[in-house]
Amino acid sequence: MRILITGGKGMLGRTLCRVLANHTLTVSDLPETDITRPAAFDAAVQAAKPELILHAAAMTAVDACESDPDQAFRVNALGSACVARAAARAGARLIAFSTDYVFDGRLPRPYHEWDATDPQSVYGASKKAGETAVQTLCPNHLIIRIAWLYGPGGPSFLHTMRRLAATPGAPLRVVRDQVGNPTSTDAVAGLVRQLIDQPLIGGILHGSCEGDASWYEFAQAIFRRFPAARALEPCTHEAFPRPAPRPANSRLEKRMLRLLGLPPMPDWREALDRFCHDHPDL
Repeated sequence: MRILITGGKGMLGRTLCRVLANHTLTVSDLPETDITRPAAFDAAVQAAKPELILHAAAMTAVDACESDPDQAFRVNALGSACVARAAARAGARLIAFSTDYVFDGRLPRPYHEWDATDPQSVYGASKKAGETAVQTLCPNHLIIRIAWLYGPGGPSFLHTMRRLAATPGAPLRVVRDQVGNPTSTDAVAGLVRQLIDQPLIGGILHGSCEGDASWYEFAQAIFRRFPAARALEPCTHEAFPRPAPRPANSRLEKRMLRLLGLPPMPDWREALDRFCHDHPDL
C-alpha cells in the first residue's frame, strides 16, 4: 500500500515508519513539508498518490501550547484541516491521532469513544478542533486517541525518568493523583498495522494500552527496570504546578476494539517490558 505519514520524523512517526516498512512510504515532516501550508501540502499529497495517510504531525508540548495558543491551533487544528482536505481530494483513507486531553478528566471511570469531550487545556482544545476538522472534511477517516505515549528516541516521561533515575540526588517527587494508560508507540503502530486491513472501520477508536497507573506508579515501574541512584516520593499535582492543567483521569476504555471483536491492546506493564527489551538504549 502507498502510505504517507505526516510527522514522520517524530516519536510516533518514526515507529510507524519502522513497523510499516513493507509498504511504500512517503515520510512528510518539517522542514520539507508543512501541513499548515494548504497548497504546498496538497501538492505533496498529489505527488505521492497515497492510498492511506497516517496523520501523526502535531504540537504535543502541552505547556508550550498553553503559552502559544496560536501556534497550537495553527498546527493541531488548521494543520489537521489541511491534511483532511488533501486526503479527501486524493481519495485517500485518513487515520489521524488524537489524545486523552480532549476529556476533562472528571469521570470516575475510563472514558469510552462516545463520552462527551470537554478539553481543559489549549493542547486538548486544539486537538479536539483537529478531530472536528477530520470528521468534517474527510469522510473516509478514523481517529485514534492515544495517551501517555513513549517510544524509541523520545522525548517522553519514560526518557525523563530514566535520566533522572541515573542522577544522584534527593528523592524525586512524582504526581500520584493523576491516572492514565502508559502506552508505547510500538503498541500503537501494531494497532495501526491491524487496522490497515480493516478498511470499513471509521469514526473514533481508543488505542492506549490496557491497565492504568498514576504517574508515580509509572515512574516506579521505570525505576525498577533501570539502575536508580535516587528514591521516588509521591506528591499531589498541587505540589507540582504546571502551566497547563492535566486531566486527573486520562484512562481510556477501548470499547470500539471490543465491539469490533479485534484483539485488545497489550497491558501497559507488558508493553513496557517489551519496549525495554527491544530498545535497551531507548
